[in-house]
Amino acid sequence: MGITNSNKVISAERIGCDGSLKVTLALTAAPDIITNPTDIALILDRSGSMAGTPLASMKTGAKTFIDIISQSTGGQPDGEIGSGSRMGIVSFANTAVQNTQMITSVDDLKTAVDGLTAGGNTNHADAFSQALALFDPSSGNAKVMVMFTDGNTTTGAPPAPVAAAARAQGVIIYCIGLVGSDGLDVDALNDWATDPNDTHVAITPDEAELEELFAELAANISKTGATNIEINEVVTSDFVITSVLNPTVGSAAMLSSTSLRWTIPELGVSAPESALLEFFIRHVGTDPGTKLVNESITYTDDEGNVAVFPEPMVAVECDVVICAEECPDPVELTLEGCADSMEVDMGDVYLSSLGSILELSVTIKQVCPRKRVALAVILTEVGKNGAEYQRGMKTMTVPAHNFSRCRDILVKCIRFVLPEDLDVSCCGTPCKCDPRKFKVRFLANTIDTDFRCCDSVVTL
Repeated sequence: MGITNSNKVISAERIGCDGSLKVTLALTAAPDIITNPTDIALILDRSGSMAGTPLASMKTGAKTFIDIISQSTGGQPDGEIGSGSRMGIVSFANTAVQNTQMITSVDDLKTAVDGLTAGGNTNHADAFSQALALFDPSSGNAKVMVMFTDGNTTTGAPPAPVAAAARAQGVIIYCIGLVGSDGLDVDALNDWATDPNDTHVAITPDEAELEELFAELAANISKTGATNIEINEVVTSDFVITSVLNPTVGSAAMLSSTSLRWTIPELGVSAPESALLEFFIRHVGTDPGTKLVNESITYTDDEGNVAVFPEPMVAVECDVVICAEECPDPVELTLEGCADSMEVDMGDVYLSSLGSILELSVTIKQVCPRKRVALAVILTEVGKNGAEYQRGMKTMTVPAHNFSRCRDILVKCIRFVLPEDLDVSCCGTPCKCDPRKFKVRFLANTIDTDFRCCDSVVTL
């Protein structure tokens, strides 16, 4: 299964026309054992040839194996194998013994391993028989045997038929071999194990490598969640990406103003794991309405997992914009190459008036549907002694809008011409380039009204 959850959420359901959002991508992966509970019989050789360092190394490796399985199954902090999986210990020499049943207690499993002592011959057939007896035939859990041995069979029945019978019942068999003082029949281990041998049999001549072999086998049984993950996100043209935070796992980078890439080397390899990426987007479109946030999002990994992300939508509410006077058309230019400077002929510009031009914008709050508004703008200039001088007044009618509820109206491009010869910042005499102070007053009233005083008729 690998990827167990993929999600995408946004921080708000509604934003303004120039508003911003936080987008969160979330991904969870887990070893396959999480979704496929497994019963594991750990079969450990305690024959006489294991005495000393080999037995100590085997115990360390076996306990590492137990820890990794516990972690991979989301075990509890008190040391339990979780998600419905269980493990049992079988040890063998002249005969085999079930040191535990199928249990979940990590402490009990480790205690059973620590209690093993070496001595006697090697009976592989009885070891397979006792391990097979640990499994509950009525259980729906997957069944796995891990056989560790350091030598050849020296007593008991031939083990190959017993191992074959276990495989016929759906048991997956792994073998770890330590080349001991009496040698090791590698062909026998290949015969006992589930095919292919490359992934089910591991051999070492050095007991110091046992812990690593047990750890690798535990990871193999757990199965990797996902590796070399790549997620490519592209937002719609109504938005731009303004910033990308560092993800909790992996790294992320903007590829353009509308795209980013998130890469994760591995996720959920040895235990359930989640990763989050947060980034911010801003609306740059001009039209209101319900907008899709992402144009596309793709996911790949080395395991071929599939991750499907939701497609969140946000309601964009744009203010109504009115231009009181016609705004000049912009002239576009493109700076190309790596030049430090450029020269551009922008054509002719004609003087509209003599002096400075003051351009104002104002937002009229909460204008209700189908109501025209009368707007007046009064501009005065403040002299050095605080006296006010009239500089102009403009009146206009703001058209009604047809939205379903009251909206803010942005009125732009309200222009006043300020001739230099009227500058009063220097005691009533013109002073070129000195600061000039002004006061602006706005008067706004609804023209259309539903108010009725009485039904009388007045004739003028």
